[in-house]
Amino acid sequence: MAEPLHFIIASAGHVDHGKSALVKALTGIDPDRLPEEKARGITIDLGFAHLELPASAPGDSSFQLGIVDVPGHEDFVKNMVAGVGSIDLALFVVAADDGWMPQTEEHLQILSYLGVDRAVIALTKIDLIQDERSAVEAIRDKLRNSPFADAPIVPTSIITGRGFDGLKFALAQVLAGTPPPRNIGKPRLPVDRVFTLRGIGTVVTGTLTGGTLQCGQSVAIQPSGKVARIRNIQSHNRDVDVGVPSTRTALNLPDLSVWGDIRRGDVVTLAELGRPSEILDVLLEISPRANHSFKDGAHIRVHYGCANVRGKVAFLADKKLTAGERALAQLRLEASIFVFAGDRFVLRDSSGQNTLAGGIVLDPDPNHKLFRDDARVSFLRQRAESPNEVSSFAASQLASEHAVRPSRLLLKSKFSAQDISSAVSRLAAEGKVVLAGEFAVDAATWRGLRQRAADAIEAQHRVHPEQTGLSLSDLRLNLEADLAVPEILEFLVKDLCGNEFVQVGNAIRSVKHQPSLPPLLQVN
Repeated sequence: MAEPLHFIIASAGHVDHGKSALVKALTGIDPDRLPEEKARGITIDLGFAHLELPASAPGDSSFQLGIVDVPGHEDFVKNMVAGVGSIDLALFVVAADDGWMPQTEEHLQILSYLGVDRAVIALTKIDLIQDERSAVEAIRDKLRNSPFADAPIVPTSIITGRGFDGLKFALAQVLAGTPPPRNIGKPRLPVDRVFTLRGIGTVVTGTLTGGTLQCGQSVAIQPSGKVARIRNIQSHNRDVDVGVPSTRTALNLPDLSVWGDIRRGDVVTLAELGRPSEILDVLLEISPRANHSFKDGAHIRVHYGCANVRGKVAFLADKKLTAGERALAQLRLEASIFVFAGDRFVLRDSSGQNTLAGGIVLDPDPNHKLFRDDARVSFLRQRAESPNEVSSFAASQLASEHAVRPSRLLLKSKFSAQDISSAVSRLAAEGKVVLAGEFAVDAATWRGLRQRAADAIEAQHRVHPEQTGLSLSDLRLNLEADLAVPEILEFLVKDLCGNEFVQVGNAIRSVKHQPSLPPLLQVN
């Protein structure tokens, strides 16, 4: 029997359209856990449940689903964004009697900004209307020109029990065509809950993405950088030795205190995956479905994972971004967040009342002073054209840093070590990268170094024809300002000695050069 596939689903939709009741009917688990939620009859914070679905066809894998129930009320959109940041599929809920409402549209735009492109539409409260066909057509019309234009629409009713088998079937069908979650060796768990259990200590929960975490493993808490060791892991209320991507995961971190060491919005990850950021170079977009704009210099909140921080937008060129447009920008944050190149986020206004835009991180570690530099603009435009293409990211990074160990290249990115290694090999085969021992060097940088070295050697021959050539120590001094890493000089010398030059002891000379006295000292 094939191993079950793990996926994360989140509900989405307007307040009081029946999201939590739907999740409870599907799973038998009430996701509303807070007393205030019970009293007010609405979801305020994130709720969680799990569901097992059989394979959609004989011989296929079954599905282990973690379900995140998000609030629909406009006052709690920040919690909704926290719940849908790491999902594989949206369970999009629209009540048949109310139809398309303001938060329905806002949730759709948020999901689009975050790159969620798969959904099943649950048309709830179908027992309250007479004209089912018109209700379905109205929803289909609203989904036109969205990622969910062709998503299945399943009428359901909590009262009559109608539609739940069909809903499960639709979920299985869509997930059967969904690529399984990738293990890129870069685990991140955005923390959405933190609590203490007597005799156990601090426990955090979140949706694990990007890699595995193991019992006994040392982890880093970002953005603080504090280190802890995992004592125990649970997934779907079961103890496991290894947490895997796209699972709801609870970690017991007894080294940490709830009161000062870890909180909601932090990220549990590995120390070797880099440090947090306070400046991000990004590509922003406003949905063509939106009816607003915002200007350069706007104060915003950046919602990423379970965190949100205040910041300010600086556009690269345009002074205003309107519906349907994209623009390169820099986000200057008031607090650090831990993000990768390729991560998606949502911008809301500084008051937290309105969703403004979405975006993708092009560089999580930019130089503030070089934002409008010509080379930097070229770098960002190259990445913006192919934000999911590893070769584009690798080539642009090498052009920027000139020489990098492949093992360190794009460390803070959503690409695996194998992705990056394969991209470097392709770039080398295309002549865009030179491999110099442990380093990958941008080909243009290498050609420049080679030419400057050749010029320095020829200059030495003209000034001191009596000498064997240019000493390697003098060659190093000549190139010092241009050597991205000193270690590549050895490979540059080998390249020079391939045909035009030759090494003689600790010096290098042109193959055509023969030591001779300067003309003034020669005897006729």
